[in-house]
Amino acid sequence: MKSYRPTTKSRRHMTTLPYRELLSGDAPHKPLMKKKKRQGGRNGFGRITTRHQGGGHKRRLRDVDFIYDKKDIPAKIETVEYDPFRSAFIGLALYRDGARRYVVLPKELGVGSSFVVSEHAPLTLGNRLPLGKIPVGTFVYNVELSPGAGAVLARSAGNAAEVVAHDAGYAQLKLPSSEIRKVSDLAWASIGTVGNEEYNLVVIGKAGRSRWMGIRPTVRGTAMNPVDHPHGGGEGKQGRGLKRAKTMWGKPSGKGQKTRTPKKYSNNLIISRRKVGKKRKG
Repeated sequence: MKSYRPTTKSRRHMTTLPYRELLSGDAPHKPLMKKKKRQGGRNGFGRITTRHQGGGHKRRLRDVDFIYDKKDIPAKIETVEYDPFRSAFIGLALYRDGARRYVVLPKELGVGSSFVVSEHAPLTLGNRLPLGKIPVGTFVYNVELSPGAGAVLARSAGNAAEVVAHDAGYAQLKLPSSEIRKVSDLAWASIGTVGNEEYNLVVIGKAGRSRWMGIRPTVRGTAMNPVDHPHGGGEGKQGRGLKRAKTMWGKPSGKGQKTRTPKKYSNNLIISRRKVGKKRKG
């Protein structure tokens, strides 16, 4: 981690990643970049649907490949680049047929490394194959939930899912959240762990840096009026006055409470719920 001279109180604890050492220094590949209009957390009617979003530095969207439809064609990593929309680093992959795609990079895969997407690919770092052909104990990332639908699980920096069992056409995966769930053996996954594992050690240090990232301030419910939040009101500094914490809309929130929809469609695929609250162990 890169630290700074304590010229101010916020600068004293602020840290960043040493990007010059971790990235290849190449400019982004323009054909795979596009504009992305900012919504500020608002929907088509202009109403805020996601709080605490707005402002931030201008960003260009990189078209990252999560489908991996280039099968049985070896690819070589040309660059290691920063992506402002994700915590993991991305790499520009050059396939043998001349196509270029951005992909999320695992640990220890850098410039000059190669991988292949194939049902008969060897079990080496970065290769991608169906879960049914990946042995128990292997760590995988970029995992599909439905075959051919694209990777949705274990995509953030330092994350991976562990294959813990195979049974009745399903692979059982232990996810980063500690949840154990079943995923079809026909779904694809990449071997390894997502890179940039030191991302969680970054200390933002000051409020302004959060604003650069597009994160607006959060106001505590206890600091509001009763009309604005269930925790609001009271003379001076008060407790919330409720047995369980609630959101602004009266729904259960955090503090070890179960917030999952009781009749969610995927309940039958979950073997062990994720551990939440203070008693959760890593």
